[in-house]
Amino acid sequence: MKDLKNKVAYITGGSKGIGFGVAQALINAGMRVAISGRTLKTVKQAAEYLGNEGNVLALESNVATHGDEKKAVQKILDKWGQLDVVLANAGVGHFAPVDEMSDEQWHQMIDTNLNGVFHTLKASVEALKKTKGYYMTLASLAGTNFFASGAGYNATKFGVVGFTQAAMLDLRKYDIKVSTIMPGSVATHFAGNEPSQKDAWKIQPEDIGELVVDLLKMHPRTLPSKVEVRPSRPDKK
Repeated sequence: MKDLKNKVAYITGGSKGIGFGVAQALINAGMRVAISGRTLKTVKQAAEYLGNEGNVLALESNVATHGDEKKAVQKILDKWGQLDVVLANAGVGHFAPVDEMSDEQWHQMIDTNLNGVFHTLKASVEALKKTKGYYMTLASLAGTNFFASGAGYNATKFGVVGFTQAAMLDLRKYDIKVSTIMPGSVATHFAGNEPSQKDAWKIQPEDIGELVVDLLKMHPRTLPSKVEVRPSRPDKK
């Protein structure tokens, strides 16, 4: 995908954080971008900030619901007639010892982080077959490194990594590229964090955006199917 101009991307959870950073990078590269989230007002505000001049589409969708994702993809196709890139980015995190984690917290992570990537892929795969497109998931280094109070989050992110790698093997026969991106510490509002100057050492959302653009521009014969990315230096506490 050497020339990204007028290609169409769909980013779930695109109204803030990593999703928003990737959306900015893709728009700067000349792409048309649809972003989705559970609250349309928030998504529309993000779209307006990105510059809604026919190149940005705001969508309301809960990735935990397959029907929502089907409707979102159809709206993209109705507007632009194609879909070239999908980033399944939407995610939630609850961190507590396993004996203290509630059923609600567990199921919300499973439904959003794990079921969500499947729903997004199922809704978009036929469109991606037509464009020989690119499907990406946003996992985490927590998808290979377990930690205390992370049982639920680890379970979902280990699952996302396994799902994405198997999907890569299933879909490359259609010339669809599939990758999972696994960041370490990123300066976002995720899990109640409030980014500040003290987070300057962390990966920034725009860094992931730059990475996604680099992946899209790689030669068609080359596929980085699993990309780990971490801060270049540790936190100086």
